Amino acid sequence: MVDVYQNLKEGERGAWLSIVSYLVLSAFKLILGYVFLSSALRADGMNNLTDIIASIAVLIGLRIARKPPDSDHAYGHFRAETVAALIASLIMAMVGIQVLIDAVGSLFRGHEQAPQPWLAAVAIVCAGIMYGVYRYNLALARRTNSQALLAAAKDNLSDAMVSIGAAVGIIGSQFGMPWLDVVAALVVGLLICKTAWDILQESMHRLTDGFDEKELPELRDTIGSIPGVESIKDIKARVNGSQILVDVIIEVAADMSVSDSHDITDRVEDTMAKVHNIHYVHVHVEPKEICT
Repeated sequence: MVDVYQNLKEGERGAWLSIVSYLVLSAFKLILGYVFLSSALRADGMNNLTDIIASIAVLIGLRIARKPPDSDHAYGHFRAETVAALIASLIMAMVGIQVLIDAVGSLFRGHEQAPQPWLAAVAIVCAGIMYGVYRYNLALARRTNSQALLAAAKDNLSDAMVSIGAAVGIIGSQFGMPWLDVVAALVVGLLICKTAWDILQESMHRLTDGFDEKELPELRDTIGSIPGVESIKDIKARVNGSQILVDVIIEVAADMSVSDSHDITDRVEDTMAKVHNIHYVHVHVEPKEICT
């Protein structure tokens, strides 16, 4: 179990990198966007502000998840990651809606002055920085098996694409289409809302003990291949934060001793940890029914 908590600690590095990057980039984009009248760059900066909140939520979730089990949380605190992501998604949705409202208001007010063309280069540079953060967090998430950090990495990639969209809007406004900058802001607002909705859906699915049934056959095959396991009567799984919890009923030889059947359960637990990085496996043993 030491590795699980160590992975959570390592995942905090990715959350801190995201927070620092978003702080710098959001301030940079918002200042330039307001000074040089770029709706797309302002919307991009607002998007980064929501990402600061999401990254802080991931950081807090990872820290709480590291707390060991206690009398009130016998299964640990791993779901703190999921709760934090749920809260962050709601905040992101509110900011995304506000960006959409501001962009639509700009269209009706007729604010169609083209922003400075060099702002497109700013957006492209910011996109490159966020892509670098994405690559780092993606590698860290895969190494630590952190679902929360993997979600943060995907958000980093979407931010890079949002910045590219802002650059497209700014460049388009230089060719007699200044309204295209506002349209780009609308697209950014929609992307924020979509990201928030995706995180909300995934969080709700995990909090209600949802699990992708397509993954069960692979878990079943692994357990079924262990010597001594005659058959698998039932198997189910759920997600607890970034950890998977498995409950399985196996059948063993009816004349097997309690000691030998206990050894098989140990092999099941060890194999699941090594093959699938699943450290919480509850094994119930039943005698194999003999057909007469």
